[in-house]
Amino acid sequence: MLAQLPPALQNLHLPLRLRLWDGHEFTLGADPSVTIVVKDPQMVAQFTHPSLNALGAAFVEGKLELEGSINEVIRVCDELSQALMEDDGANQPVRSVHDKETDAKAISYHYDLSNAFYQLWLDSDMAYSCAYFETGSETLEQAQQAKFRHLCRKLRLQPGDYLLDVGCGWGGLARYAAREFGARVFGITLSQAQLTLARERVKAQGLEDQVELQLLDYRDLPQDGRFDKVVSVGMFEHVGHANLQQYCKTLFGAVREGGLVMNHGITAKHTDGRPVGRGAGEFIEKYVFPNGELPHLSMISAQISEAGLEIVDVESLRMHYARTLDHWSERLEDNLEAAAKEVPEQALRIWRLYLAGCAYAFAKGWINLHQILAVKTHADGSHELPWTRDDIYTP
Repeated sequence: MLAQLPPALQNLHLPLRLRLWDGHEFTLGADPSVTIVVKDPQMVAQFTHPSLNALGAAFVEGKLELEGSINEVIRVCDELSQALMEDDGANQPVRSVHDKETDAKAISYHYDLSNAFYQLWLDSDMAYSCAYFETGSETLEQAQQAKFRHLCRKLRLQPGDYLLDVGCGWGGLARYAAREFGARVFGITLSQAQLTLARERVKAQGLEDQVELQLLDYRDLPQDGRFDKVVSVGMFEHVGHANLQQYCKTLFGAVREGGLVMNHGITAKHTDGRPVGRGAGEFIEKYVFPNGELPHLSMISAQISEAGLEIVDVESLRMHYARTLDHWSERLEDNLEAAAKEVPEQALRIWRLYLAGCAYAFAKGWINLHQILAVKTHADGSHELPWTRDDIYTP
C-alpha cells in the first residue's frame, strides 16, 4: 500500500486522478476529468516514466482502466508523459523487413479484423482514409465523397480512362471513379475480407463491366504502361522505407506516357522518418500496424522523382485527417456495445486508443498527410496537364 504519490508526481498539476487497486486515490489537480484506475501494483513504477506506449499497452492488457472521455484521456495522458519525459530526439527510424509474406500477414492482421466492425464507424462507402472537408462543416459521408471527387479531378479522369487503384480497400473510390467519371478500374488489395465485400458491392451497383478487383501484391503489377492513371490511397505506409524505390518504379512502369500518378498517404514529421509522440509510434507498430513505416515528404518525393515521374502538385491534408479521425472516434465511441460483439475486448481497447490518439497526433502536427500528383512525361518532356489548377475546383 502506498502512503503517498511517487515523488515525480507530487508537483504536477493535471486534471488527473489515480485510483489504486486497494481503493486509495490521489488527485494531481483540481477538477480531474480523467481517472486512471491502476489494477496491477507493478504499474506504479511506470508513472515515473509514463511513455504513451507503456500507458497504452497497460490499458490494452487490462493492467489499468481509463475513466473519462477518450479524447480527454489522450490529452491528459500526453500532458502527463510530456511533464515527466524528454522529447523524442534520441528515437531511431523504424526499419522493417517487407517481403510479400510479411506484408500480407500485416495487412490481414489489420484489415481482416471484421467488416462489420469497420462498418460501425466508417462512412457507408467504407473509405478508410483521410476525408476532404471543403468548408469544414461537412458530415463524414459528404467529406468522403468530396475526397473521391477531389482525387478524380486531380487525376483529370475522363470517361474510358483505365485507372489502377493500388490498395483499393473496400472499393469505394473504384466504384466512384467508374460511376461518376466513367473510368474502367483495376483495383488491388492484400485483404481477403476487403476484397470479398468490395466485389459484392461492385456487383450490387451493376459495375462489373467497369470494375475489376484482385488480391494482388503491388510488386506483381504489370509493367507495360497499360494504365492511363494510377491512384494509391493510404497504402504506401505499408511499403517500408527499404522498398520505396521499388514501389515508385512499379507505379512508373504501370502507367503510360502522359499518364498521372496520385500518391495519397501519411507522412512523418522528421526527415529520417523517426517516430514522435513519446512512444505513440511504438504503440501503433506493436498493436495496430505491424511493420508500418512513415516516410517524410522529402523521402517519398525523392523516390518518385528518381523513378522518372515529375511531381506537379503537392497538398497537405493534415487538419482534414484530424477531423476525419475525430468523426471515426466519435462514431466508434457511440457504438461501443455493438463493437464489443464484433471484435475481442483487447482489439476494441486498441482501436479506441488508436483512433482518438491519431486524431490528437494529426492535430498536434506529429504526423501529416500529403497528396502527391506526378506525371510520366512523354519522351520529349511534354504532358497534357492544364496550365493552372483551376479545373480541379471548377464544378
